[in-house]
Amino acid sequence: MAEEQTADAPPPPPPPTREQVLAAAVATLPGVTAVSIEKNEVVASAERDAVLALMTTLRDDPRFAFEQLMDLCGVDWPDRAERFEVVYNLLSVTLNQRVRIVVTTDETNPVPSVHTVWPVATWWERECWDLFGVVFSGQPDLRRILTDYGFEGHPLRKDFPLTGHVEVRYDEERKQVVYEPVRLTQDFRRFDFLSPWEALTTLPGDEKVYTERAAAPTPKV
Repeated sequence: MAEEQTADAPPPPPPPTREQVLAAAVATLPGVTAVSIEKNEVVASAERDAVLALMTTLRDDPRFAFEQLMDLCGVDWPDRAERFEVVYNLLSVTLNQRVRIVVTTDETNPVPSVHTVWPVATWWERECWDLFGVVFSGQPDLRRILTDYGFEGHPLRKDFPLTGHVEVRYDEERKQVVYEPVRLTQDFRRFDFLSPWEALTTLPGDEKVYTERAAAPTPKV
């Protein structure tokens, strides 16, 4: 009878994966509000004001040992009250594991800088400020890094116009680069939709297009 009960017993659950162990440990840290596993990577949401202490723990605690900040980037969700997500991608070379930390903010509330934890964060925070307009408190070198110093706006915001605000050209008369309001000149554009190759040259097989156009009656104005 005992052998039958043993045979009918369900198998033991599999041991937790490395990602599950890491997620459980990260979930216990102060300031972490949610943890999930997405595509075999641990993703944690955290409070904005707790990010500096959290990052210090993730670097120094031997359970995590995240020595490297691989990337810091922004995401814009215009319909949210806190429209920006600041995403930190961390790597532990010692333990061969990764974690992604996400905090939210808006145009006015700053995110604490983590350049004292990872000095390389200065480059990433400057880029996030330049492209999204996210402010990082405690960052001593918050300058533009990809756009010009006189650039208007932040080009990766969803409400930034695709054509921008100004265009740049070299003025031969003034012998310098000048900035002017964007002008979409279309004086030389024709849309007859007869042949996509007309603007280039007359290719073999296109003769019919020109024959039909010549035979067509001239519209009366």
